[in-house]
Amino acid sequence: MPPAFKTVVVVGKSDAANLPEVIDELAGVLRKRGVAVVMDPATAQASRSKPDRIGELSELASRCDLAIVVGGDGTLISCARLMAEHGVPLVGVNLGTLGFLTDIPADSLEPAIESVLDGEFLSESRALLAGAVRRNGKTLFSALAMNDVVVSRGAVGSMIEFAVTVDGEFIYALRADGLIVATPTGSTAYALSAGGPILHPALQAFALVPISPHTLSNRPVAIRGSSKVEITLVRGADARANFDVQAFYELEAGDVVTVSAAPKSATLLHPKGYRYFSMLRQKLRWSERTA
Repeated sequence: MPPAFKTVVVVGKSDAANLPEVIDELAGVLRKRGVAVVMDPATAQASRSKPDRIGELSELASRCDLAIVVGGDGTLISCARLMAEHGVPLVGVNLGTLGFLTDIPADSLEPAIESVLDGEFLSESRALLAGAVRRNGKTLFSALAMNDVVVSRGAVGSMIEFAVTVDGEFIYALRADGLIVATPTGSTAYALSAGGPILHPALQAFALVPISPHTLSNRPVAIRGSSKVEITLVRGADARANFDVQAFYELEAGDVVTVSAAPKSATLLHPKGYRYFSMLRQKLRWSERTA
């Protein structure tokens, strides 16, 4: 039997002119199947149809069976961190530019959502990172990240110096513009631009990717997904830690940024026919010639 998606939260965020139209089409598809539609206040304001319930996402996450995100990958990532806490799977409808995660085109929304409601989808688990900033043994800030945790210099600062340990073992001291700790999901984001490897989502691994290191022999390293990474800032004015580029904390010398796998993962539901490498070929414009 198909999964019982009785209540669906619709999250819409985009500057696309057709956002209201897409939200209303989606709400119509859901209501036609007897599914209750709930929205956060911003999405409800963009919609021309009245949802069954309006509430903050933190409240709705515990009351819904499925989240459908209409927008870009950034919107889905911010929503996924919250939904993961409650085991709510996510579907992405793409109104952005690339759409690595929001993989349903808006112009084929209805058949794709119908298939998901019928149970015809590929379920995929995506690891999250649990990051924290510690100072003098006390935790000052903590956040989840789906893409990456980055320790970097500020906009006007010079190179920073930091020391890195993995599971208590000293790895290196490094002068660079920063260091990215990326999940397999984040390996196609900032880490890819910095020269990091692409990690398949099924891998239980993270990537440590230096940003413009002073010593060119410092290369990206893949580590076990169960590892605990500690990045200690030795020196560097205006340094900061950022989490999915959506949360930040200013660092001081001696601060320790810890990164490890979060207890819960996010679940993405892809439409039938989804293939990871096919998606990469399309988004990264790899050649499709076989000979």
